[in-house]
Amino acid sequence: MKKTKTLEDNWIPAWNEEFTFPLTVPELALLRIEVHEYDMSEKDDFGGQACLPVSELKQGIRAVALHDRKGEPYKSVKLLMRFEFV
Repeated sequence: MKKTKTLEDNWIPAWNEEFTFPLTVPELALLRIEVHEYDMSEKDDFGGQACLPVSELKQGIRAVALHDRKGEPYKSVKLLMRFEFV
């Protein structure tokens, strides 16, 4: 599990962080992404999630659609992510 740094008061967040995940069986691996809105005074709010089969990911920049807690897709909420496989 990896966690990005927290950005405060930014309406257009850009994390620009890289993570490496060593895989022993890539055919069965899933990449689970969870987004939270950080609040200093309250509990962090859930923002969305995605679960992607690693075997179906393509190298390059991709728009990843986010879903609510029940798995229903948000209409226009996406993360722009870059995938690289070595």
